[in-house]
Amino acid sequence: MWTMIADARTDTEREWCHETLDGTSRTFAITVDLLEEPMATQICVSYLLCRVADTIEDAGHIPPETQSMLLRTYDRALDPDDDLDIGAFERAIEPWLPEDGGEDWRVVANAPRVVRAFEALAPDARAAVLNPIRELVAGMALFVERHADTEGLRIETVAELEEYCWYAAGTVGTLVTNLLARDAAPERVSELRETDRAFSLLLQLVNVAKDVSDDYRAENNVYLPAAWLREEGVEPEGVCEPENTTAVAGVIRRVAGRAGVYADDARRYLDAAPETNGNTLAAWAVPYLLALGTLRELDARAEDVLREGGVKIPRAEVLAIVGQFAGESNRPSLEELATDVAQQPYHRVANDT
Repeated sequence: MWTMIADARTDTEREWCHETLDGTSRTFAITVDLLEEPMATQICVSYLLCRVADTIEDAGHIPPETQSMLLRTYDRALDPDDDLDIGAFERAIEPWLPEDGGEDWRVVANAPRVVRAFEALAPDARAAVLNPIRELVAGMALFVERHADTEGLRIETVAELEEYCWYAAGTVGTLVTNLLARDAAPERVSELRETDRAFSLLLQLVNVAKDVSDDYRAENNVYLPAAWLREEGVEPEGVCEPENTTAVAGVIRRVAGRAGVYADDARRYLDAAPETNGNTLAAWAVPYLLALGTLRELDARAEDVLREGGVKIPRAEVLAIVGQFAGESNRPSLEELATDVAQQPYHRVANDT
């Protein structure tokens, strides 16, 4: 009977994680929807554990010293060798939960549920993802502490930007690689480990470039390198001032160009990823292609990042890209898809063929 109760609770927590993911990240929700089990749940739960730390790091209403304490407490709660449990984190975060914080804060408030879903994963999956998750949490704490005097992140150089991107996304790339490496041939594992950083940096640098306005206005964070902004005569505090739009757009294009450097190695990562344990090419190819489409749009209209509406991929293009991985159709190679997406919105290409 106890086994049945435990199984039912595990199913409930797993279902809650999948339902909640849809409200936290459109891109990751697409990824998980395109995966099969058990990989879908492993990635979903791991992502939500990371999201807890990311939400705290972005929280402008929490003083930096408290953010650091909360992140360090969360890290200890995830450490199986530490006596501190997730209940201690739940008690510590409770006074800082916004009344209407949206889905991200709902995940933070329900961190114990996510941890229970994590504990229900297979032992080899838990072992594969735990250290990268904890590295992300520790990295978020490190950046909060480093920039405590500004009460918001102010990235100084491109090297620091890529360091931040490593903690925010490179660790997730390692997590995915660790899961894929369990049953992969040694040569594939070597290729995955050589290129997973490029895959992660491509996606995260694109996010930095397209989210400049939201990051500053909602979270008081400026990820565009201050050194590059100052070359254009702009201080970080002025990234959203209308008179600086043209200058800041130039820096956005520069960050987007940096992201593009990683595109070829990111495709090598996808080519090496085995389709085992529920992994699929589609799950990772779609965010890769959406990133390329976003780079295309940023190059054409970076100024729109700083205006109402921002830069987004049209829904028709998203559906057209996802549609290429549906069923058993004769899909173009990933290289061909990447070339097409980089040139024009893919739904126009699909309509012409």
